[in-house]
Amino acid sequence: MELPAVNLKMILLVHWLLTTWGCITFSGPYPWANFTILAVGVWAVAQRDSVDAMSLFLGGLAATIFLDIVHISVFYRQASFTDTQRFGAGMAILSLLLKPLSCCFVYHMYRERGGELPLCTGFLGPSQERSGYQTIDSPEAPTDPFVGSEGRSHSPQGY
Repeated sequence: MELPAVNLKMILLVHWLLTTWGCITFSGPYPWANFTILAVGVWAVAQRDSVDAMSLFLGGLAATIFLDIVHISVFYRQASFTDTQRFGAGMAILSLLLKPLSCCFVYHMYRERGGELPLCTGFLGPSQERSGYQTIDSPEAPTDPFVGSEGRSHSPQGY
């Protein structure tokens, strides 16, 4: 599936704008959670080759989906809102609705930077991933780094 080219800066700008407008109505943990994740997104823009920055931004976006649902559902009071507060709540809800799409785009960028999603961590079955390191419980015999074309024994050389 080919995703359209979306710039990470555009995603940050849209969510920053919607979060700023959402702060008209929601205060407290809503701005803290969202602006912290947007700061991690700025870090991901600044370090173009960092897989860690993208993975933290992706995880943070996914976490703020849940946090926004909880925060909006707890503090949304439709009857007592003014027009300005209703606008702020609408922008916070729009930001929440756009976050899953943003997560898809950020995940695509994460994969482009070389990131992998390790779904098979051992409890789902044996992993097919082969590492450059040998595990301790490996049945394979360790290779001797001193074996060369001379033979199997290693003798210290004098200088």
